[in-house]
Amino acid sequence: MSLKPIPSDHPSWPSHAKTGLLLVNLGTPDGTDKKSMRRYLKQFLSDGRVIEVPKLLWWVILNGIILNVRPKKSGEAYDRIWLHDEEDGSPLRKYTRLQAEALTERFGTRDDLVVDYAMRYGNPSIPDRLDALQKAGCNRFVIIPLYPQYAAATTATVNDEVFHWALKQRWQPAIRTAPPWHDHPDYINALAASFEAHVTDKKPDHLVVSFHGIPQRYFVKGDPYHCHCMKTARLLREKLDWPSENYTVSFQSRFGPEPWLQPYTDKTLEALGEAGTDSLAIMAPGFAADCLETLEELAMEGEEIFHESGGKDFQYVPCLNDSAEGLDLIETIARENLAGWVSV
Repeated sequence: MSLKPIPSDHPSWPSHAKTGLLLVNLGTPDGTDKKSMRRYLKQFLSDGRVIEVPKLLWWVILNGIILNVRPKKSGEAYDRIWLHDEEDGSPLRKYTRLQAEALTERFGTRDDLVVDYAMRYGNPSIPDRLDALQKAGCNRFVIIPLYPQYAAATTATVNDEVFHWALKQRWQPAIRTAPPWHDHPDYINALAASFEAHVTDKKPDHLVVSFHGIPQRYFVKGDPYHCHCMKTARLLREKLDWPSENYTVSFQSRFGPEPWLQPYTDKTLEALGEAGTDSLAIMAPGFAADCLETLEELAMEGEEIFHESGGKDFQYVPCLNDSAEGLDLIETIARENLAGWVSV
């Protein structure tokens, strides 16, 4: 029995394995206007991993209240940090793009690897970039959620979106997802080097390490995020040889009336100012790139709270972004997760 010839419209695939490496960050609106903010917030806050509330109840709250009030307020906050003269607009999109471009340059021109980036919420979207990688001939994917500490509301929802895309594929590619790197020696070294590079004049009296918060009940239900954050903070303190009495781990960006992980960053800054702390530095190790929560909430609002409470010298230490230390770390994570598929 002879085989029929391949149809002319049959999809063409490479004869060798080609791997797509996708860096994924949380997300960003397309602009700071009300329409863009509403679209972004609706996608973000409709995710059941982010808001674990009965769907019908949350639908009423989200569409009846939040999406009618929050877009204007959030847009004003984004406007304070928006890169109005740059095509990216969003600092988070800019730095994530630069990270992907730097990896491409570091790995060099090759026919077995394509590097790209995406946002879980907003653009460029995960499905769009996976489609593009597949069209480029990739039949293996390595997904790196850019969250050092695992949380269901961050890492898991990236993986959810990737596998939701895979559900629709006739020929599914092989997929790897990078594990968290909260205690990776290169990560801790990069954080310490970044701190020392930005705090050069005088050692501050106090160092605050702020992580994005999650509701306390998520932790009680088994989310390892708090444990990952505390281990990162401990290892960083030991690396910096910082006295524990002048070192505080806090959690920011709480939303809604229920208790979140504590102590809260804003309350911590207020208390330190009232206690007469002259100088303070703050950094956010859980963010791979600067964004609204770091540039506006910490560097701007945080400084205002500290000064209004009596504090004097306030210094925000930027995220790793596209610094040499940050890019070295992402390259290391990429190499470890490409191992066996791509020799880099």
